[in-house]
Amino acid sequence: MNQEKYIGMDVHQATISVAVMDSSGKLIMECILETKAATILEFIAGLRGTLSVTFEEGTSAAWLHDLLKPHRQPSCSLRSAKKRPIEGWQQE
Repeated sequence: MNQEKYIGMDVHQATISVAVMDSSGKLIMECILETKAATILEFIAGLRGTLSVTFEEGTSAAWLHDLLKPHRQPSCSLRSAKKRPIEGWQQE
């Protein structure tokens, strides 16, 4: 079974709206997280499989990238909403 998951994040000052889809495009989870480091890291750590995270380039993009980069798994990639790989995250 393919464990690939696609995570979209709409980041705001106080909250992040998150949608998780499986490899067939089926929505498997939606939630709202606090825009706090511990909450975001706990959420990502709870997901299994190959993860692709996408979020918009905005005022929180650099902070979120810096937060997630040290905690990523080898099977995790990170992209901006403009579908450009973020340096250091795109898996070859």
